[in-house]
Amino acid sequence: MVVDILLLVFGFLALVIGLIGAVLPLPGPPLSFLGLMMIHWSSRAEFDSTLLWTLAGLALVVTILDYLVPMWGVKRFGGSKAGMWGSTIGLIIGLFGGPFGIFIGAFIGGLIGELLVGQDSKTATRAAFGSFIGFLFGVLLKVILCVVMIWHAIGALI
Repeated sequence: MVVDILLLVFGFLALVIGLIGAVLPLPGPPLSFLGLMMIHWSSRAEFDSTLLWTLAGLALVVTILDYLVPMWGVKRFGGSKAGMWGSTIGLIIGLFGGPFGIFIGAFIGGLIGELLVGQDSKTATRAAFGSFIGFLFGVLLKVILCVVMIWHAIGALI
């Protein structure tokens, strides 16, 4: 009984932290999946193995895409590795700027990275925009997957 309560509490805590991590630079989907597994290990809920394998695979794919999509966005819009690094550094610094700091930081970091390697302002802005779009797309994928896991967890307990 105590173990079940702990599994449920820590499971939902991991699900919520995973959802927060879908926006912040934390491994959101893997954390949410860990929470779902904790709930599965309790005696209160059981998930079909097909669902668990599917969500595990999606968590892995979305986590990998989270690193690749912003790079694709930078390259697609004419950016360089400096823009990608700048965007990542800007995102981390942006964590201290409130809820929208990570979005603004990712854009400004990408812009600064491109300007530092000699890109003209038009190309640098376009590349920073590509990085920003890639970042937003990655966040959207992670949030959707984490919400789906939370939905399944709540549905299994009701």
